[in-house]
Amino acid sequence: MFVDVAKIRVKAGDGGAGAVSFHREKYVAAGGPDGGDGGKGGDVVFQVDTNLSTLVDFQYKRKYVAQNGENGRNKRCSGKSAPDLVIKVPKGTLIRDAQTGRVLADLSSDKPAVLARGGKGGWGNAHFATPTRQIPRFSKPGVPGESCELQLELKLLADVGLVGFPNVGKSTLVSVVSDAKPVIANYHFTTLSPVLGVVKVEEGSSFVMADIPGLIEGASEGIGLGHEFLRHVDRCRLIVHVVDVSGMEGREPREDFAAIHFELRNFSPELADRPQIVAGNKCDLAAPEQVEAFRQFVEQQGYAFFPISAATRQGISPLIYEIANRLKELPPVKEYEPEPIPLEERVPKNSRSFTVRKEDGVYIVEADWFMKAFGMVDPDDYESLQYFQRVIREVGIIDKLEEMGIQEGDTVSIMDFDFDYIR
Repeated sequence: MFVDVAKIRVKAGDGGAGAVSFHREKYVAAGGPDGGDGGKGGDVVFQVDTNLSTLVDFQYKRKYVAQNGENGRNKRCSGKSAPDLVIKVPKGTLIRDAQTGRVLADLSSDKPAVLARGGKGGWGNAHFATPTRQIPRFSKPGVPGESCELQLELKLLADVGLVGFPNVGKSTLVSVVSDAKPVIANYHFTTLSPVLGVVKVEEGSSFVMADIPGLIEGASEGIGLGHEFLRHVDRCRLIVHVVDVSGMEGREPREDFAAIHFELRNFSPELADRPQIVAGNKCDLAAPEQVEAFRQFVEQQGYAFFPISAATRQGISPLIYEIANRLKELPPVKEYEPEPIPLEERVPKNSRSFTVRKEDGVYIVEADWFMKAFGMVDPDDYESLQYFQRVIREVGIIDKLEEMGIQEGDTVSIMDFDFDYIR
């Protein structure tokens, strides 16, 4: 079964709680606090698996929960961090926030994407010992892991997309130019799911062709099967519009061409303006004047026309070489950029209270909303750090630190992330 849309809920692991413990040893009168920190909860990570070609697994399992971090122990032993939960998806899977539709990740490469970060472990009571508080009987609980509802959408990664009415010969064309073996028969909607095939032009040169199941009039509005698969044309760099010029199905080629072009534009104006080649199939069954009349019509629309017969392989080579040459001039397959979630959506303005205290020369900033605001910040990523700096200045943390007399080079600790203050 081909499934290309799924909705799931994911939950990262909670951080383990810090321990409250005191060192007890023979002949040691006052060992002091020795509670260890909790371990980090597991992240939810999405990873491409090239052996998958559909989202059917997500039809049967819709909730994914990562493990929690272990609690801290005595003798300053930290709890074990939980392993990441790795979810395998087909290449080309687009992940959106189910509520807002915002793009969170595009799994078009082998690079994994973290969609929910595990909570950090809480501090054990050993962290809270000071000269005036030598017996702290409290610790910090772990931070809850992030959770979200996700919409998964598979958009095939193909260089070329074949579009056209049912039974015009798209499946036959894919089968003769690649190793793909789609089901072929003389009836409508033979192809019930997109078919990918790798077309080898010459040594070191190839491209991926996708047979998009038959469109009909009204497809962009949900009629027929075609609307289910229009999303797979979205990434294609080049569209090959296959038209039956013989008219043996009782349809007029020019009307077919106009109808499919209308559906593409109705679905996405950008898609309709994508570079396009028209392949007039079944030319061996059409009169020469039919083919010539359709050629003139297509060229008047501004498209290149190639008469072919997929069944007899007539005219296939010129078409394939033209596709390969066109692809050399076109940009790579479209990839979607993740859209960052604004602070206003993460944390409302009336919920941004914080406290700052100074302990042993370190300025410690605390707030319950930090995990929501900074949960996706990667300390090794420049853009993430810029976001981090912008938020702490926007909410007034920098102003508060300066009011307390912070000096350049002093250490600031926010959510266990330490950095030196620079004016």
